[in-house]
Amino acid sequence: MAAHPGARDSVDMRLRRGARPATTHPHPATAGQPTVLSGATVVLPTETVNNGQVAIHGTRITTTAPENATVIDVTGHYVIPGFVDLHNHGGGGASFTSGSAEDILQGIHTHRLHGTTTLVASTVTGDLDFLTGRAGLLSELAEQGEIAGVHFEGPFISPCRKGAHAEDLLRDPHPADVRKLIDAARGQAKMVTLATELPGGLDSVRLLAEQGVIAAIGHTDATYEQTVEAIDAGATVATHLFNAMPPLGHRSPGPITALLEDDRITVELINDGTHLHPAALRLAFHHAGADRVAFITDAMDAAGFGDGRYWLGPLEVEVADGVARLVEDGTIAGSTLTLDRAFKRAVTVDGLSVEDAVTALSANPARLLGMADTIGSLEPGKFADLVLLDSAYDLKGVMRRGEWVVGPQLH
Repeated sequence: MAAHPGARDSVDMRLRRGARPATTHPHPATAGQPTVLSGATVVLPTETVNNGQVAIHGTRITTTAPENATVIDVTGHYVIPGFVDLHNHGGGGASFTSGSAEDILQGIHTHRLHGTTTLVASTVTGDLDFLTGRAGLLSELAEQGEIAGVHFEGPFISPCRKGAHAEDLLRDPHPADVRKLIDAARGQAKMVTLATELPGGLDSVRLLAEQGVIAAIGHTDATYEQTVEAIDAGATVATHLFNAMPPLGHRSPGPITALLEDDRITVELINDGTHLHPAALRLAFHHAGADRVAFITDAMDAAGFGDGRYWLGPLEVEVADGVARLVEDGTIAGSTLTLDRAFKRAVTVDGLSVEDAVTALSANPARLLGMADTIGSLEPGKFADLVLLDSAYDLKGVMRRGEWVVGPQLH
């Protein structure tokens, strides 16, 4: 089902008011030239190097740079890998579920301005034929290298834990319907969120595993035992752990316990201060360990754009003070989070190390996507996707594929 007819009008009106996020351009001294970032604290997969350097030639990180390389002194700053977002519905006033290709590109660019150099575009629940059409459009952008693939969140979710999804459009995860969506994505489907306890759920998990698509357990009312069964069938991700699932109980431990205790599961966490109490986040890190956590945004149109009225699929959303809620009942409706904010909060509020935050924001999601050979860490041969942070963990530069999206802001 298409978004409410007012959705596109709302976006256009906002853009006419001049609210489009500011764009930046490649650093004039370094665009397309060999570059060395010198003097930084560089977070590598195995160690953090003080007074280190990162050499870039073309689109890649290199061991050394040519003698004519431009040297940029970034002393007092961190250089970390570009962020990888597994679960993102939009930004910059644009929805990945209902926007045009131009709108989607604007949303992608908005998140790049905040350090997300790799992004999976997520849809929300809609009519199956509508979603197959969206899959075709999004797969074209994936084939062009603008996004890393497509994530279908809904319609195969529980009406008991629907969150900000239209209940009348939900359906059981019958394998034939799941197959229809992933086929429409032409090899670009990366993840499908399922309530695996529903009829067809386990067979659909097996299908996804066979097709190399991540089966994610989420928007679920499953018991502990049902969740274990889904993991054994091939599920490997927990969609925004704690949210849209039964709470942890001492007699009915539910899905949270099963997802945290199994080493085969990577848990998504929305670290915006609204979806999770810091103690819940620390609980997840303690039990799963940094190597099994992936920070996500679950962002909707308002990310990087501002408060106001929006549409999430066919549902109207009010964003106030940066928190998105359904107009009809106040249910949290995605987030307005960007991953630079998630990183800073992880280190300054949640008490995580810089290294653990990098693992959760870059290395783990890259591994899940099967892209760890090209992104997710600062190593020679990988894409020059990186984020420059100052000593307060504020973003001061973003490079993607060797070109500055946000040129170094060093003064």
